[in-house]
Amino acid sequence: MDKYSFLNAAHTAYFADLYEQYLQNPDSVEPSWRAFFQGYDFGSESYGMQGEVIEGVSTQIPEHVQKEFQVVKLIDGYRTRGHLFTKTNPVRERRKYAPTLALENFGLSNSDLDTVFNAGEILGIGAQTLREIIKHLENIYCDAIGVEYMYIRNPEEIKWIQEKLNINDNQPKFSTDQKKHILRKLNEAVSFENFLHTKYVGQKRFSLEGGESLIPALDALIERASEYEVKEFVMGMAHRGRLSTLTNIFGKSAKDIFSEFDGKDYEQEVFDGDVKYHLGWTSDRETENGNKINLNIAPNPSHLETVGAVVEGITRAKQDDKYPENPSQVLPIVVHGDAAISGQGLVYEVVQMAQLEGYKTNGTIHIVVNNQVGFTTNYLDGRSSTYCTDVGKVTLSPVLHVNADDAEAVVHAMLFALDFRMQFKRDVFIDLLGYRKYGHNEGDEPKFTQPLLYKAIAKHKNPRDIYAAKLIEQGVIDKDHVLKLEQDYKTKLEDDLEDSRKEDKTVITPFMQNEWTDYITVEEDKMMKPIDTTYSKEGLEKITKVISSLPKDKKFIRKIERLVQSRQTMFDENKLDWAMAEHLAYGSLLEEGHDVRISGQDVERGTFSHRHAVVKVEDSEEEIVLLNQLSDKQGKFFIYNSLLSEYGVVGFDYGYAMASPKTLTIWEAQFGDFSNGAQIMLDQYISAAEDKWKLQNGLVMLLPHGYEGQGAEHSSARMERYLQLCAKDNMYVADCTTPANMFHLLRRQVKAKFRKPLIVFTPKSLLRHPLCVSTVDEFVNGSFQMVIDDKNANADKVKTLVFVTGKFYYDLLEEQEKLGRDDVALVRIEQLFPLPEQEIKDILSKYKNANDVVWAQEEPRNMGAYSHILMHLEEAKTFRAASRRAYGAPAAGSSVRSKKRHQEVIDYVFDKTKNNQR
Repeated sequence: MDKYSFLNAAHTAYFADLYEQYLQNPDSVEPSWRAFFQGYDFGSESYGMQGEVIEGVSTQIPEHVQKEFQVVKLIDGYRTRGHLFTKTNPVRERRKYAPTLALENFGLSNSDLDTVFNAGEILGIGAQTLREIIKHLENIYCDAIGVEYMYIRNPEEIKWIQEKLNINDNQPKFSTDQKKHILRKLNEAVSFENFLHTKYVGQKRFSLEGGESLIPALDALIERASEYEVKEFVMGMAHRGRLSTLTNIFGKSAKDIFSEFDGKDYEQEVFDGDVKYHLGWTSDRETENGNKINLNIAPNPSHLETVGAVVEGITRAKQDDKYPENPSQVLPIVVHGDAAISGQGLVYEVVQMAQLEGYKTNGTIHIVVNNQVGFTTNYLDGRSSTYCTDVGKVTLSPVLHVNADDAEAVVHAMLFALDFRMQFKRDVFIDLLGYRKYGHNEGDEPKFTQPLLYKAIAKHKNPRDIYAAKLIEQGVIDKDHVLKLEQDYKTKLEDDLEDSRKEDKTVITPFMQNEWTDYITVEEDKMMKPIDTTYSKEGLEKITKVISSLPKDKKFIRKIERLVQSRQTMFDENKLDWAMAEHLAYGSLLEEGHDVRISGQDVERGTFSHRHAVVKVEDSEEEIVLLNQLSDKQGKFFIYNSLLSEYGVVGFDYGYAMASPKTLTIWEAQFGDFSNGAQIMLDQYISAAEDKWKLQNGLVMLLPHGYEGQGAEHSSARMERYLQLCAKDNMYVADCTTPANMFHLLRRQVKAKFRKPLIVFTPKSLLRHPLCVSTVDEFVNGSFQMVIDDKNANADKVKTLVFVTGKFYYDLLEEQEKLGRDDVALVRIEQLFPLPEQEIKDILSKYKNANDVVWAQEEPRNMGAYSHILMHLEEAKTFRAASRRAYGAPAAGSSVRSKKRHQEVIDYVFDKTKNNQR
């Protein structure tokens, strides 16, 4: 015993505190103590808590000290595993987990219950009996709120959480007025759904019933956030409970919602609209303390988690534009379903953005409206993880599991989440465990698939009645109070319904209209009108000088130095390449006060090493961004290498462009076909959002495209897919062949008084092609050319007129020069949508002697732009199509085979007797 006799002489609370610190973070403990605790743990775990080894540490520790350690382990057990033994499921028995938190699992017994332990000081209750310590632990960790946080690696965060949980034993403590307010918001949630259920029988509404406590929780969140000087909320949620949230939190008039239920036509002609539970909304709310908060709930498609990425992008744009000094003043909230958060891979992509420089938003509050059923799928068939929220642990975010029937606990958890976010600028997850009262859309019969669960739900009281009974028992209210709340709210809804039925049309309010006051909506004819994109030569000279000059006092890789210096050489020699077109487009917009944001995989350097917008100092890797050194009044140039994500990052950048129309926002694919990972964003937002939700968006997508014998994966950007999505006036699609045209195209995107998404098929080999250059004058005095005529052709001599787009033009030009064919004209279609039909017809009229008109493309017949041209240009039906034959894969893997097929198409362009159908 002499070896550890010092343990008798010191206060055991000190050991307990030190041991707790060791359990959380062993490296933070002084080495000799760490060795002691390791020995103690080894003895305990190898030979039982009462270890019998003569040389083992545990046998040499005084019994009262050993018991203290065992109580510390008990406390640690509750902190680590208490969430598995909570009362958080209102309608189901919880799964059983082992080992339990029983005393004997920690070397303790009932005989210890009345012994006083100093370990109680860890919980802030001082020296207490074990019975009292367990009572506190049960209240904190095993009541209506289960907390997961012990995996967090930051001791400061763990300490903050523990101190927060110790307050009131993690039990809500609200005033009488606050309790009445919670009840009022609960009543609104319950009564709103009941009203819709009786007035619109059989209509889909995706009710919140079973999770109505979301409404008082969101209400409390907004009120408390105003005290933190939060100025704006950006929220995304799917359809479940959305209508109630819109009217009871965001202040959308129930009258407008009833109009949407009645299925009236829209006031606007050029607008297709969407179902009521997908529409977005923006409003200003004055909080009880007199602060004004701007509330935004983004429109969402039925692809349940897609809106989460968009919300993060909207939030970041608002933070960059309005609150760069305190980004936390914009708060993102993403509401998930339990099946969706665990089943959709996009959630993981968005979660991984949370702390990245280009995508972080200072913490998101994630709320899961947990119905415990995904459409008809039980949770046991919907995930392998214990909880649907386990994805939150990827970023070591705290997770709170809350019983949705306990309204005060839900509000308490929400306020905890807000405090954590504001303190640490990190994500936090709330798992709101409730149920879904009816089938998925009120028209389904849930007993088909969950008969036992829905028997239990049918007998279960709603959260308002449960809470009202509790308040009546406490003497806070009487029965008449609840009846009056219900009647007053129902009367208001009846009045709104009556008013709505006096109107013939539904008016849809645009989302975030305040950001778009300077912009107009246009149709296709306005999209085709020229826009002044010129920029002075002096201005371009100034930009070139800055982007050609690296700091003299820093060391750079020699090759980089030459590359950067060559920018000035190109300008002086009047031969500007593609990279210069980009730099000058960005630089000129920055000088005009616009911001530019570019993100995507490897965009800083560029996949093909052409951009070098960020240059690294050789010996320190310090980043030099020359485009941010143009002038004092310039806009900000943001460029970020993205995580290896397409779906999430495109969603984020789309959201960014939605909230910041004055910014040129660009997403670049590493290779064009990689964007197919973001196909849902293209289908649901980029191509359709203006029709569905009146949303303009100026996102630019740069998709490298071109056949250079690099196989199926690295040849085609699948332009046929984008072109198939084109209709009326929904976007621009371009395939430029000159640097100057790219310069003007990018500038047009920002100089226009409207916004449309822009898809650009960008080159690979043309980045360094000696013919793919433009003069300074073409930048200074030019404009975007939708069609580029053959300047070398003599119209009277031309017998074969070839229409072509993109890089294939240069392959045909090389062949034309090799053959000396002055009877062939090569005309480039630079804008594929809206298709410049009149310009094409004018070309056809000009070459009146051409008896052979060819559509030439390097892609297979079933890909590329051929079917698009056939659809949008009547005359194209008579064109001779020169292409690869139809294939399942975009290109051959063999470079030999690929070159052979490529040459066969070229041969067929110049000689229609050739067979190119291999």
